[in-house]
This record gives sequence, structure tokens and C-alpha cells, in this order.
Amino acid sequence: MSAPLLETRDLSVTFKVARQGGWPWSPPRELHAVKQASLRLEPGRTLGLVGESGSGKSSLARAIVGTVPVSDGQVLWRGTDVIGMNAARQRAHGRHVQMVFQDPLDALNPRMTVGQIVAEPLRTHFPDLSREQIRRKVGAMMERVGLLPALINRYPHEFSGGQCQRIGIARALITEPELVVCDEPVSALDVSVQAQVVNLLQELQREMGLALLFIAHDLSVVRHISHRIAVMYLGRIVETAAAQELITNPRHPYTKALIASVPIPSPEAERARHRPVLEGELPSPMAPPSGCVFRTRCPIAQASCAEAIPPVTHIGNDHHVACPYHSETAPPAQ
Repeated sequence: MSAPLLETRDLSVTFKVARQGGWPWSPPRELHAVKQASLRLEPGRTLGLVGESGSGKSSLARAIVGTVPVSDGQVLWRGTDVIGMNAARQRAHGRHVQMVFQDPLDALNPRMTVGQIVAEPLRTHFPDLSREQIRRKVGAMMERVGLLPALINRYPHEFSGGQCQRIGIARALITEPELVVCDEPVSALDVSVQAQVVNLLQELQREMGLALLFIAHDLSVVRHISHRIAVMYLGRIVETAAAQELITNPRHPYTKALIASVPIPSPEAERARHRPVLEGELPSPMAPPSGCVFRTRCPIAQASCAEAIPPVTHIGNDHHVACPYHSETAPPAQ
């Protein structure tokens, strides 16, 4: 196994939330968006991160990129902690880590042309480039993501959602980064366009040797693109494994429920299979359950689950699960 390009160790992100309807001097409440998340990603590989909306995936992604503050833990880039870097080092590091956002149109400045949008990172990280050099690089990158260079002077509103996402990908790749963090990059697109964007990311990964952190709530999409998958629930990583291992041999009850929610193309097989259903709503991250955060919705929860945070158990070859009862079988759905 190669040395990690990116690694997080016990990473936590906490936000202060003002109390509504309280006294002005009332202390703010704490929202624990990410709690002690540990991940690793090797060069040229894809780590998928899945979980329901509100599980903390985007907060973790932004902590890695550096756009939200980290309250505890480490973000290691090639073994060096990037938390607390000065402005100059953060700017230099930003060239190597770029981000593709969920809503392609909202992520693009409507007052800038496509050429200006794609060129903006070059002007930040390579100020010595001439205007002609920038124009050539932008044109080449637009072709690489499947857009005609002749469209360089058009504005974002003149493009479809899929084209806008290609523009966002071009902007992220123009500095030739080593890691691209994709925060639900296909969730706002039609199914047919989703496949095109995912295939494009895989092709660019092979050509450029990119590492990808691919975040989504759709496990079928994550399975298609990922080498490893991490499952996140209410700010905590509950299971990680190689993609095929996690899909065929899930251990955590939350992972099993996510896999069961993915429809099977065969109607007969879909009707016949057992589908465990998650009951209840996702708890508030401002008041998470004691002990195991999943216990309030878990079909195999026991009294001891409320007493302590479950330790991570290592199973076989690089399979990690945070559940002491991972070998138990959930009761059949009624």
C-alpha cells in the first residue's frame, strides 16, 4: 500500500449556533458537524464518502480544503499537517487541492465569462503567465472536459447544468492539482448526465493521475467510481472498506440499510428481497445521542450502546467498522 496523499486523524468540526429566542447574553450552542473522523486517500485513487443529508459530509470536505475551521484533529498532506499554515503556505497548498461543488450554476460567477472563470485559479497561482499562455491553457482544458474552446466568451446562464459542471471541473483542474474534492457533483443533474460526468471524472483521473474524494448520498454512484468507501452518520465515520468488500460484506447496520435502499433493476428480485428500513429521523447534531450515534435507529441496538462511543474494529484486510455487534443479524422487517 502506497503512502497516503491525504489523511485526516480524529478530525472534528464544530460550529457555534446562536440560541433563538434566548437572552442576548445566552451562550451559543455547539453543532458537532464532524466528530473524530479519520480517513486516508492514496495518490491516484478514489475515496467515496456516503451518508444521508445532514451527516457531515460537506463539512468534512470543506475542512479538508480549508474553507471551514477545524476544531480538533489533523489534516495531513503527504505527512505534513496543513492546519495552522500561514497565508502564503495555504495559497501554495491550494494549488494542489481543488473542489467541485454540488450546484454547478450557483458555483459559477454569473458576471464572468467561462474563460475568465476557468482562468481565475491560474492568475492566482501562476501570476507570471502571459495572457496568451493563459488563453491556450484555458482552451486546452475546455477541450479536455468536452467543451468547445469557441464558447470561451459565453456566460454560465447560456449553458446546461451538465455543461456548467464541466466548466466547474475545468476550473478545478486548470492548476493540475493532485486531489479534487467532489462535493455531490452529480446530485443536481439528470441521471443520463450524471453518468457522463462520472465517466469524465474517471477518464481525467486516469490521464492526470488524480486522487478524488467523491461525496454523494447515492451509493450506486459512489460504488461505480470509488476504490474505497467510507460511510458517515451524524458526523462520525461508522465503516470503511474497499468498495467491493463494503458492498458485498457490509458490517455496520447503517451501511446495510444504505445498500438495501439501492433499487435492483429486476422487478422480481426487488420485490423478493429483504429490505431493512430505517425508522425515525436523523437526530440533531446539536444534541446527538449518547454512546453510538446510530443507536436510536439501529435494529440491533442494545442497552450498552448508550454507554460509550463504540471503538473501531479491524476486520480482515483493511475493513473498519464502529460497531461491537457488527456480526449480529438485524431482525426481519415486519
